Amino acid sequence: MIKSTKVLVVDDERTTREALAQMVSDWGPRVEVAASGAEALHRSIELRPDIIITDLIMPDLGGIELMQRLRGELPDCQVVIVTGQASVDAAVEAIRRGAYDFIEKPLEPQRLRLLLDRAAERLATVREVQVLRRSLRQMGPGAQFIGQSAAMRQVFSLIERVAPSKAAVVITGHSGTGKEMVARAIHELSPRRERPFLPVNCSAIPATLMESEFFGFEKGSFTGAEQRRPGCFELADKGTLFLDEIGELPLELQGKLLRVLEEERLRRLGGKVEVEVDVRVLCATHRDLKEEIRAGRFREDLYFRLNVFQIQLAPLKDRPEDVPALVDHFLARFARDLGKKLRGVSPEAMGLLKAYAWPGNIRELRNALERAAILVDGELIGREHLPPEVVGPSEQAEVVRLPLGRTLAEVEKAYILGSLARLGGNRSKTALALGISEKTLYNRLKEYRLEEFQSSPQLETGGGANAGEAPESGRVGTGDLNQSVS
Repeated sequence: MIKSTKVLVVDDERTTREALAQMVSDWGPRVEVAASGAEALHRSIELRPDIIITDLIMPDLGGIELMQRLRGELPDCQVVIVTGQASVDAAVEAIRRGAYDFIEKPLEPQRLRLLLDRAAERLATVREVQVLRRSLRQMGPGAQFIGQSAAMRQVFSLIERVAPSKAAVVITGHSGTGKEMVARAIHELSPRRERPFLPVNCSAIPATLMESEFFGFEKGSFTGAEQRRPGCFELADKGTLFLDEIGELPLELQGKLLRVLEEERLRRLGGKVEVEVDVRVLCATHRDLKEEIRAGRFREDLYFRLNVFQIQLAPLKDRPEDVPALVDHFLARFARDLGKKLRGVSPEAMGLLKAYAWPGNIRELRNALERAAILVDGELIGREHLPPEVVGPSEQAEVVRLPLGRTLAEVEKAYILGSLARLGGNRSKTALALGISEKTLYNRLKEYRLEEFQSSPQLETGGGANAGEAPESGRVGTGDLNQSVS
């Protein structure tokens, strides 16, 4: 791994610098040297090294300052700090600031070699992920993946891991979460990218036509079959077949699909010979296939054949931190389409967008923003441009009324509890609306003690848009809250 890297050795002591450069050069990398931090700064911009081995303490520019000044220019460069025993604490601080690792003098060649190998591996991993992410972004309109939430990072990771294989993948998630987009990403990052990607919506095909759509038919096999027609499997040969809403397949077709998947051969409707096919199958569903198996509507053997690898997409309500990036992405697109200059959304509108549950997920968010982009005359989308269901109750219904003479602590308590009730007891949404962390909100609720909610200050709020929803993860029970706020 280290042989293909470029290494810059930085040390103000000539003998140390030359000895270290010779040692590293013997392992295969191209090695350059710099006699000072200032020279290293200049040479790094020119050479763009993969790894920098630098002394911690130098007269003009120390190792930590050199690393920090290069961070913007060479964000992927791995920096190894060389330090004496007396400066170990400073070296540890360098790691906290972004250095890959440090090594103490006198240098142990075996440890340095191992350290450089690992730094090169880390660099390769970082760059591979960047290439994959760039590929995801460049797959065309509608195929961009937006989001930095933990849920989306997990999806990115799973796509990157499963794409190179031929494994069947089941993609699950609510409507509008982007299941077909994930399937396209897997195909585009696979060795089959130059071959067809064929999406088929199983719920849109009449049951009587499914077999001929999947496997094709021969001329004269039924009334109206005037010529031979290949099915989806033949059309996707050497490529990828995406079966959306796989849970809608009738039982009689599931057995035939299983046989084709296992034998990689099919027989057209009315045909006498079998045709070999090489197809990778990806499928998606919003149904719980295990529940469908228990209900007798889905074959267990087909489930295990398809469910080699599973990717689950979280609904947008569970990752509100992704909303701002999605808003920026869609508004940039609509600004181009409509010929408008849109700077973004107001803080109030953003708060509403992040607090809304988005039952239609990304598709609903996109539609809401397109509507707002059409309505807005200026450069900033406000509350008045958002759909009524996103805005929620009227201003009057959102007022919190308290008698004069209350302490600030009582006012804060009433406002927090009122906001929590309005948002159906959802702690994560309430924390977002209040501009505090969930931990802070939890600590406040702990201070108030749930058993005392019955005796909380008199308070008037309107019923929240989500008051009728069933509790979900991230919610507290709303029964006591609804009794304490009126």
